[in-house]
Amino acid sequence: MTPYRFLALSLCATLAACAQQPPHEEAGAPGADGAQALPRVVTAKPDARKLPLPDVELNEELLYKLMLAEIAVQRGQPHVAVPAYLELARDTRDPRIAQRATEVAWNARFQSAALEAATIWLQVDPKSTRARQIIAALLVNQAKLAEAQPHLEEWLAADRENVGRSFLQLNVLLARHKDKPGVLQLMRGLAAQYPDVPEARLAVAQAAWNAKDEQLALKEARAALKFRPDWEIAALFVAQVLQRRSDDEAIQYLGGYLEAYPKARDVRLNYVRLLVNVKRYAEARQQFEVLVREYPQNAEVSMAVALLAVQAKDYDAAEAQLKRVLELDYKDPDAARLYLGQVNEERQRFDAALKWYSSVNPGGQYINAQGRYAGVLAKQGKLAEARQHLQQVTAHSNRERVQLTQAEAQLLREANAYQEAFDVLGRALEKMPNTPDLLYDYAMAAEKVDRIDVVEANLRKLIKIQPDHAHAYNALGYTLADRNQRVEEAHDLIRAALKLSPDDPFIMDSMGWVLYRMGRSEEGLEYLQRAYRQRPDAEIAAHLGEVLWALGRREEARRIWDGALKDHPKNEALQKAVKRFLP
Repeated sequence: MTPYRFLALSLCATLAACAQQPPHEEAGAPGADGAQALPRVVTAKPDARKLPLPDVELNEELLYKLMLAEIAVQRGQPHVAVPAYLELARDTRDPRIAQRATEVAWNARFQSAALEAATIWLQVDPKSTRARQIIAALLVNQAKLAEAQPHLEEWLAADRENVGRSFLQLNVLLARHKDKPGVLQLMRGLAAQYPDVPEARLAVAQAAWNAKDEQLALKEARAALKFRPDWEIAALFVAQVLQRRSDDEAIQYLGGYLEAYPKARDVRLNYVRLLVNVKRYAEARQQFEVLVREYPQNAEVSMAVALLAVQAKDYDAAEAQLKRVLELDYKDPDAARLYLGQVNEERQRFDAALKWYSSVNPGGQYINAQGRYAGVLAKQGKLAEARQHLQQVTAHSNRERVQLTQAEAQLLREANAYQEAFDVLGRALEKMPNTPDLLYDYAMAAEKVDRIDVVEANLRKLIKIQPDHAHAYNALGYTLADRNQRVEEAHDLIRAALKLSPDDPFIMDSMGWVLYRMGRSEEGLEYLQRAYRQRPDAEIAAHLGEVLWALGRREEARRIWDGALKDHPKNEALQKAVKRFLP
């Protein structure tokens, strides 16, 4: 067999295989041309159609170019492989080569080349759903929604039997797009042709939610449920929208839904979660019993019930379900052991807690368990032994070293040894100077020892390293606001944090607090109330009470503080607030 004969067979096999394989769906790395990571595209099953092949002779020159292009792929040389395959696609107009060119460019994150190759692919094979999907995904990624729309319309129309699933895939494709109003407009246009498809209505609802049109989101989600009443995903979405207005409204809705569909497991779990959040523990316990009775052999349900029981401080139920989880061969038994340690720690059964933490095996839960083990020792008055325990744990990565350092610093903070915590984190940061978690924790430790220069320097460095680190902006803004310093700048920092993480209750709390510092108490109150509804944290309660007091609503302030003190009697910020205003 001649070398060219062998090469021809080899490359023909490659082309045949590429006609059956969709481009890889990897995501996450930036493109070689600096572009954003490509979105994931769920492709259709490989079709068995006879491809429209061009009348191109497989001569020695073409084989040589194919060989060079493919060798470049195998050697990891995308800057050679992508232009070579793209040129072949242009010259041959062969759908198999165009598909291979698309695949190579896609995997290399060469977006413009991938778009050109996929366009050629679609031109020579107009019935290719995969080519159309990829073109649409690339256009969306490049913020060309209007250009993507006809391709998306064709994609949906090509498989009407599965159009509902296609709308769910579209949600994934469009969810991270920054132009939320534009995505809503696009989704409404696409869904208008499928008014009776529940997935289409829910897709519009989710786009409306992302665009902050809550009224439309609720309307469309309820429309989806009219066509598919037992669809739990849509019911949970309705509850999510209602919860933004009121926990009680969401609870009432989910309770009514369960009366109609008592087997709706995910709805019931979320119903219990909401009951626990608003401290309606007696009702939550009733729902625990229903779940355990309905799903006695389901380890996932037992684990979910156990965690909700921990949150409700129903430690008997939590311990029983966690032990049940271990009997049911749960996928992550060390997680159950870790929570059993925490349950016993909360009940001050310290010997039992140490036993459970010691039983956690090396793996994903191990470092956390060692930190908790040290925490129990510290609670027993053995701080030196606790620190020694953490220092003797073997770390297998920088991430684990950071976790152990954080655990040691936390022990010191809890012992009010703020300077020592600051020093521990500082020494670790010298060894790992650009570690985001250490930069953040060191800044927080610096605040405790009144080193505001260090706070600001480290948080600004963190923001430079991770421009989307919402809590870095928030921490710096809150630190300034809490000291009544540079409040306009503090407001801008917190506003940036809120833009990055709009539903974070701690950032809402900071916004409420800085507005109060700026003399805009009524505006601040709205943020604080929303934050406290979402997360009844002691420090949020301290701020909320103070703003209510300043507005003359003193009975409300007292109720907030009294309730928070019952759950967090030793919280420093809460105690300071109460002492300032109450005799």
